[in-house]
Amino acid sequence: MSLFPVLRKSAIALAMLGTVGAGAVVSPVAFADAVVSIPMTKDSQAKVTPDEAIQRLKEGNARFLSGTMLKRDLISQTKTAGSQGQFPFVSIVSCIDSRSDPALVFDQGIGDMFTARVAGNIVNEDILGSLEYASKVAGSKAIVVVGHTHCGAVKGACDNVKMGNLTALIEKIAPAVKATPNVHGDDRSSKNHHFVDAAAETNVRMTVKSILDKSPVLKEMVDKGQIKVIGAMHDVETGKVDFLN
Repeated sequence: MSLFPVLRKSAIALAMLGTVGAGAVVSPVAFADAVVSIPMTKDSQAKVTPDEAIQRLKEGNARFLSGTMLKRDLISQTKTAGSQGQFPFVSIVSCIDSRSDPALVFDQGIGDMFTARVAGNIVNEDILGSLEYASKVAGSKAIVVVGHTHCGAVKGACDNVKMGNLTALIEKIAPAVKATPNVHGDDRSSKNHHFVDAAAETNVRMTVKSILDKSPVLKEMVDKGQIKVIGAMHDVETGKVDFLN
């Protein structure tokens, strides 16, 4: 059962969000007016399982889509996390695209998630090291690689773009483009947005595999059930995030 259903109006849910004490009787009106002022703590992070971490993201995206985002006292969260430490429940690898901001589309606050952003949501040694720190040292329970529709980096890979330092980045996405079968005809260029989106999804799946193949630290944690590593696709036209199997 989910710990954070979108419409649950219970004292337990509010307590987990740091608004009221467990066992309190809370009315629906109080829930709607509740303000999340406390970030994730070490204790609350420890109680989150990998599956629950992913579920929190799903429910946060549902709130984003419905326009019912949680009310937050971000200054209070900042002061608490700044003085008492950070305990994010999840790590996100995403693109730099301005239309795909993880904290917004997943409706999360200060101290809730680690975020590594790079065009094309790829990983290298630096990002892998960051994810290892986030999971092994800081206690994050899941890693989610988030690609998105209409991705400019993937379009560049489809068109074999050459431009400065972007060239090397594009080359890291090229294998995903090559591995993607034709979609809506045989046009494999950026003009075929169906192909671009299919290649973006392939890129996400390959990035997930790359994380597990290149990081023995994270692979061991996955094998022990301590974390999960999955992919997701964000539709920049609707805001909806679909999680991949």
